Amino acid sequence: MKLWDKGYPLDREVERYTVGDDIGLDMALVKYDCLASIAHAGALRKAGVLTEAGRRKLVRELRRIIELRERGRFRIAPEDEDGLTAIEKHLVSALGPLGKKIHTARSRNDQVVAAIRLYSRDRLLTLKRRIDSCARALRHKALTLRSAKMPGYTHARKAMPSTFSLWLEAFAESMVDNKVTIGAALELLDRNPLGTGAGYGIPVFKIDRQQTARELGFRRVQKNPLYVQNSRGKFEAIVVSALSDVMFDLNKMSTDLILFSMDEFGFVRLPRSMCTGSSIMPQKLNPDVLEIARAKYHAVVANEFLIKGIIGNLISGYNRDLQLTKKPLMESFEIVESTLSILIQVIDTIEVDEARCRQACSPEIYATEEAYKLVQSGIPFRDAYRMVAQKLGR
Repeated sequence: MKLWDKGYPLDREVERYTVGDDIGLDMALVKYDCLASIAHAGALRKAGVLTEAGRRKLVRELRRIIELRERGRFRIAPEDEDGLTAIEKHLVSALGPLGKKIHTARSRNDQVVAAIRLYSRDRLLTLKRRIDSCARALRHKALTLRSAKMPGYTHARKAMPSTFSLWLEAFAESMVDNKVTIGAALELLDRNPLGTGAGYGIPVFKIDRQQTARELGFRRVQKNPLYVQNSRGKFEAIVVSALSDVMFDLNKMSTDLILFSMDEFGFVRLPRSMCTGSSIMPQKLNPDVLEIARAKYHAVVANEFLIKGIIGNLISGYNRDLQLTKKPLMESFEIVESTLSILIQVIDTIEVDEARCRQACSPEIYATEEAYKLVQSGIPFRDAYRMVAQKLGR
């Protein structure tokens, strides 16, 4: 039975269409739905809806659902419509009328927002640790390559002398900056939406929202109940925007490594275990892993704009359109985490051909240095600039 069931049948095609991907997606939210329900049960106890014994029974069964989910034994059936219904159905089956009380003083609307925020918070905190691992891998590689000189490029042309460690450290520093944007997304997510119902507050019952905030680890309460619903999709887009910053770096890193590993450059070699082959050309060792990583940046950017497109032009309050923001959010987390893992492996295992790097440092890249030496001898910079350019035939 669906949570909104009033006794009439729903057209099967309409049901399949409106449920969409929710059954699979909601499996990732079961733990967070249950944690929010545990906190809500405490608020219901304080409001006098539940006895202490009833609260304990509900909490025990909700923790059991989390355990069943972790063991792969909790199921969301197609007829359940979503994870929230499956959880409540389980509670009613296990606890009878007591299980029917859990939805008092809440809506699926504030329940879903709470679960998505808890889910996103966990994934972002995990991602920050993965970013730290990536920065460490970059810096460790840089330490081993202090002597590896190479040309620096502007306009895709040789510009000035550089080192491979400078290239690596540039991405390490950017990864640290990415944690700042992730922190901003976490700051926005760190607001308790429970107790706002469908977007217009809870009549009759007084729900202690500070209590549920403390129990769920939210630092503050999101005060305006309508804004809770209006912020859905908005906050998710901000999260995915932060994820796209990480992917931007991985995209550029991949593009550079593809270029540097070309035979014409030969600065780096990818291990054979990371290269695919050609079905027709026996000699090929292709950097497909880097090409896929490069392309997946665009998938995350597309997800950001997909979410923004879905929420654009909606009237205030909940609209079912918002259901479609879950998939691009979750997909973006999967893309970023898997791509970070792959690029850490690549960084750890690439070999740098220091001889080829030095060979590429042809005389013209020292032109600026030569001009500055002339300046040290008293020649104005602009004159020194022209003298060196003329010497090089430029």
